[in-house]
Amino acid sequence: MKIKEGFAKRNIAGSEIVVPVGKKALEFNGMVTLNETGAFFWDCFLKDITVDDAVKAVTTEYDIDEETARRDVENFVRLLEENNLIDAE
Repeated sequence: MKIKEGFAKRNIAGSEIVVPVGKKALEFNGMVTLNETGAFFWDCFLKDITVDDAVKAVTTEYDIDEETARRDVENFVRLLEENNLIDAE
């Protein structure tokens, strides 16, 4: 799965913000504010990876157990799916 094209993450005044660009700006009205972990997850899903790959990346980057990492990644993916921000193919 991968973040859909047409979204850009920017650091604005110390905050990580995702905004639609191009044609996506007509479809998605708003922006997404990410905390540090959310920004890390977002970056993971910029390339086509599996949840298992993302969990491995999280446990490598942060001092967190696999069960917690999996729960957090799956919650993040669910939010992306609910907001039509990810291609789950």
